[in-house]
Amino acid sequence: MADLSAFPVTRQFPPQHPDRLQLYSLPTPNGVKVSIMLEELGLPYEVHRVDISKDETWTPEFLSLNPNGKIPAIIDPDGPGGKPLPLFESGAILVYLAEKAGRFLPTDPATRYEALQWVFFQMAAIGPMFGQVGFFHKYAGSAFEDKRPRDRYVAESRRLLGVLEGRLKDRQWIMGDDYTIADIATLGWVRNLVEHYGAGDLVGYADFPHVAAWLERGVARPAVQRGLNIPPLS
Repeated sequence: MADLSAFPVTRQFPPQHPDRLQLYSLPTPNGVKVSIMLEELGLPYEVHRVDISKDETWTPEFLSLNPNGKIPAIIDPDGPGGKPLPLFESGAILVYLAEKAGRFLPTDPATRYEALQWVFFQMAAIGPMFGQVGFFHKYAGSAFEDKRPRDRYVAESRRLLGVLEGRLKDRQWIMGDDYTIADIATLGWVRNLVEHYGAGDLVGYADFPHVAAWLERGVARPAVQRGLNIPPLS
């Protein structure tokens, strides 16, 4: 039986199965990256619902795991060398799990870096820009009289959808025939932009049919369906 007592976060979220990978998350566009990946891999894990509305990421215990105070984060009791590994940042977790399981990341060095550049494209561009659209369109920003900030992020999000559209024009997945962590990283954000934020018309989503077809293929995967709802919101 793995001993995770050295990690203060386990006092806040006591593990029932410490021998399993521990996931601290919520079904946000960033959180579902890891739950989808774990469902795709079929790895045993235990999920802990972290309620950001109650500031549960800002406790000393959680901050000891992720000093940035964000979900998702993990502890793998069977990390490198058989020692527990704590890890935060969704992109880093995806790369770690892909390498641990030997799946969803090409092994050829050149193709591997090609896939990683699209993961980082999501991390650096799609996530931050789509999130700003959500703020200014659906949440508090919708009350701002000055629409220039919203329009700035809408225009940039539309441009990024165009980049993704060009990539998917003659490909089933971002890397071609192979479904990878580049797709896993990006699916939840595009879905969120259109469905949760309700910004499809705002960004002209209908102008990107290859993106729409890719999203439909991705969401149809059983593991994606499960991962999008882990952990349950209530």
